[in-house]
Amino acid sequence: MSAHTPSPTFRPLYQQIKLLITQGLVSGEWRPGEVIPSETDLATRYSVSQGTVRKAISDLAKENLLVRHQGKGTFVASHNEAQRKFHFLRIAADKGDHVYPEGELISCYRGKADKSTAKLLEIKPGSGILVIHRYMRMAGNPVMLEEIHLPSSVFKGLSAARINQYHCHLYSMFESAYQIRILQVAEQIKAVLADAGTAKMMGVAAGSPLLAIERVSYTYGDKPVEWRRIYCNTQSHSYVNKIV
Repeated sequence: MSAHTPSPTFRPLYQQIKLLITQGLVSGEWRPGEVIPSETDLATRYSVSQGTVRKAISDLAKENLLVRHQGKGTFVASHNEAQRKFHFLRIAADKGDHVYPEGELISCYRGKADKSTAKLLEIKPGSGILVIHRYMRMAGNPVMLEEIHLPSSVFKGLSAARINQYHCHLYSMFESAYQIRILQVAEQIKAVLADAGTAKMMGVAAGSPLLAIERVSYTYGDKPVEWRRIYCNTQSHSYVNKIV
């Protein structure tokens, strides 16, 4: 084992290996979409059994950090994979074929975090933030209206041009351009009535029922890197979730 490779010393051992592999992901040793070393190689690297490594990898796969591809190996999960571009999207049409939405940027500008936003993003009030507004359309209709707040210190150089370069696929952009991978989100959901401004933007009558979702998104180390408010028109769409 390399002198620079830390050796796990606490039980259960597989959790220590899981932590060491995660540290490799955080440091960028293995980037999204790349294959990681084989179980045999990792077992040699960490001086543990192949079974211990396999259990650690199984846990990381369950947490969507790694993806196993039969006959090819284990890869770092990526938002750029077709099946994962909309991993955190929970809106689906009530009828017809399943289709993915298309993003449309409305605006992108710089601002200052108020106390509420600063607390959610774990930054100081008054810190610089980027505010993004976008539509998510299905069959051309605006199904979702989003207001997204990002810490400027994390997303330096972010602009409307860059967002459009990635076709408004924000999590893919976070990963590719900023090495920020969204691992989990926490949401609060409630039913609301559309105010005049929101109703006009979504093409519904004022007072129409909408689903309001407030989301905080986290990267490695449970670090919050995004807060967003989403208004969903559920007239012909539903919020779909799977709890395991």
